[in-house]
Amino acid sequence: MPLAHRVPDLAALELLLAVARLGSLGRAARARGITQPAASSRIRSMERQLGVALVERSPRGSRLTDAGVLVTDWARRVVEAAEAFDAGAQALRGRRDSRLRVAASMTIAEYLLPGWLVALRARRPGTAVSLLAGNSRAVAERLLAGEADLGFVEGLEVPAGLDGTVIGHDRLIVVAAPSHRWARRRRELAPAELAAAPLILRERGSGTRQVLDAALARHGGLADPLLELASTTAVKAAVVSEAAPSVVSELAVREELTARRLVEIPVRDLRLGRDLRAVWPAGQRPAGPARELLGLTQGT
Repeated sequence: MPLAHRVPDLAALELLLAVARLGSLGRAARARGITQPAASSRIRSMERQLGVALVERSPRGSRLTDAGVLVTDWARRVVEAAEAFDAGAQALRGRRDSRLRVAASMTIAEYLLPGWLVALRARRPGTAVSLLAGNSRAVAERLLAGEADLGFVEGLEVPAGLDGTVIGHDRLIVVAAPSHRWARRRRELAPAELAAAPLILRERGSGTRQVLDAALARHGGLADPLLELASTTAVKAAVVSEAAPSVVSELAVREELTARRLVEIPVRDLRLGRDLRAVWPAGQRPAGPARELLGLTQGT
């Protein structure tokens, strides 16, 4: 029979200690916040479990039997050990809750995460947050290496070894400088034309590149890029300078489109939507500040 079935639970042991300390089952019940019938029932259940009488009841109060004295001494050691266990667990929770390590792919890190972290700061001013920004592949690597508590990626699927949940959606769009010849077109761009053009692109391993590669695979695949850059900010700067068009997150170019520093180039029959995901090591559901940040991201 498992030990848990042979040994009384902590609530029963704490009640027995209260009876020994207060000399009355009724006073012990009040001290533990339960009714006297409930206390009597718990003591009887413990006596049946152990096979010995623990408490003698009389009009003058309750007295421990000889066996009850021995069991109370053992119970005190068990409760003290449980209190030490609880104190240690609280210390671990405190250490966990004092910091949060977040890894995020570039688009989320630059355009969404700052707002979430401001909201988290208002709720948890004592939590120190560190942000590791990189592409989706780098985010997965950091999580699997134990270097981050929660990650955010933009690819087609949850990376191997991780669990995740969709927190929002994004759309990739083709953008060019207003002076580029594509900006003067009256017809929508064909997917094959986009695939054949030398573009300014994010590096392989980024969520943006993964989605674009998959979308254009049946249209001949991407031509060799004119430039491969490791951040969306760098990509935008190169496109504004009229180097070449690019495919970027709609989130990242709202300001440039409004100011007409960039223009969107329509492409027919090409879907470039993608899911935004929060991710974490498989089987390790986020807890503490990581769980709270995850809650703040829902409905992005």
